[in-house]
Amino acid sequence: MPDDLDRFDRAILAVLATEGRLSHTDLARRVGLTKSPVQARVRRLEAAGYITGYRAMLNPIRMGQAHVAFVEVRLTDTREAALQAFNRAVRLLPEIEECHMIAGGFDYLLKVRTGDIGEYRRVLAERISTLPHVGSTSTYVAMETVKETGLG
Repeated sequence: MPDDLDRFDRAILAVLATEGRLSHTDLARRVGLTKSPVQARVRRLEAAGYITGYRAMLNPIRMGQAHVAFVEVRLTDTREAALQAFNRAVRLLPEIEECHMIAGGFDYLLKVRTGDIGEYRRVLAERISTLPHVGSTSTYVAMETVKETGLG
């Protein structure tokens, strides 16, 4: 972590990363400060961009989205305009949970979540394969999730 964070800032961030709904009073007790300094530190960490927001973490299995596939994508064009077109289009597809540009044997790695293999097949054929400049894809289906942020 950056040097401008002291041990209290690091402790606040560690607690909020797993328990974002914790009250400032409970957070203060957990990190060994009083409520007012914790409130000020949280506001400063938000303003500095260390904390970018708060949200409910939904259980994808309970939401009917248990099927996870990782997709390697190779583009036909990797000039900046093509990359930007692909990036913009990916952001519009809710089934794509994550998209990472990769340095290696392919261009992007996608994490795709759907209800089942049939739905994934449709998303791949009708949505992912039609994204700008997609030349080819390779799919890897997750058999079990061992660790995932947001899931206990």
